[in-house]
Amino acid sequence: MKKFDKNKVILGIAAPLLAIVAALVITSVIIAATGKDPFHAYEVMVDFGSKADSQVWIINKATPYYLSALAVAIGFRMNLFNIGVDGQYRIAAFFAAAVGGALTLPGIIQIPVIIIVAMLVGALWAGIAGLLKTTRGVSEVISTIMLNAIGASVIAYFLKDGRLAVKEGNLVHTPYLPDSAHFFEIPTTPKPIYGFVVIAVLAGIAYWFVLGRTRFGFDLRTVGRSESAAQASGVSVKRMVITAMLLSGAMAGLVGMPTLLGVSYNYGTDFPAGIGFTGIAIALLGRNHPIGMVAGALLWGFLDRTGTQLEFEGYAQEIVGVIQGVIVLCVVIAYELVRRYGLKMQQRKVGEELAAQARKSDKAEVSA
Repeated sequence: MKKFDKNKVILGIAAPLLAIVAALVITSVIIAATGKDPFHAYEVMVDFGSKADSQVWIINKATPYYLSALAVAIGFRMNLFNIGVDGQYRIAAFFAAAVGGALTLPGIIQIPVIIIVAMLVGALWAGIAGLLKTTRGVSEVISTIMLNAIGASVIAYFLKDGRLAVKEGNLVHTPYLPDSAHFFEIPTTPKPIYGFVVIAVLAGIAYWFVLGRTRFGFDLRTVGRSESAAQASGVSVKRMVITAMLLSGAMAGLVGMPTLLGVSYNYGTDFPAGIGFTGIAIALLGRNHPIGMVAGALLWGFLDRTGTQLEFEGYAQEIVGVIQGVIVLCVVIAYELVRRYGLKMQQRKVGEELAAQARKSDKAEVSA
């Protein structure tokens, strides 16, 4: 059994605790600066967020957030900044909707086909950035930003009446998916929870197992820590970069599925956008850990839900965005401060042990 490390546990608790306290203090100061009572704001948020319908709404909202965070975290674990998750999930959802709307198959076949198409399109779109990085040295940050814009243009071209879409009133969308493509729901009161939350849980388990318990995950993390060390140990850095981007894109392809298969049943001009960028914040908030990102996604959903109630109470509309930004910054800064403090303590401990050994050696020489 591993020896219990009290200092490690204390540091592990100190980081989130410091982040929470700092976020509450800074947020309270900001709200007070607007002339409002911060404690009343927290009371409103907790009261409204604890209602049954709010809890269901938060879980449903957190599901795509979590999948987006997983897609971003796969890149982060290899020191890749996949900022293109937003474009990847949107173009994946669009073509999955187009294919699904053109087919009429039993649900046991129709739904997997739609999901597989989404994952393949997302993987291929992210793979372009991986290929550019390994063959031309193009930064994945630049290429994925450009691919976001290109993806939006591709969707805009095909999302027109007479191409891959139809017009219904003021909205243009792909043909509706057949009833067989409607994903199951978990019956809860007053509204059901999207069944795709089960897929999100399975995706989180797969992320934890593959990246944390397999040789592939070890190689991926090694490349992220030191490319030269990975290369020296026989790992192909270029192959790992492309593979990581493909996996990240495939996970991004799942982000739009809760909406497509459980809410809209088509891809239209009103399809949710921006979830990919939210995933970056949640991945940072959860420190790329599958459980941490669950907490981050639920917190983000909670803030989205309760923010609407704050507006009715006379608080500024932008206050929720400020709170979200403050929380992410506090988490990043708190964990870095605790990491540096832990490293300093470790160095001091090693220095004391070396000094003690030197003293023993001196005494031994004197005795001799």
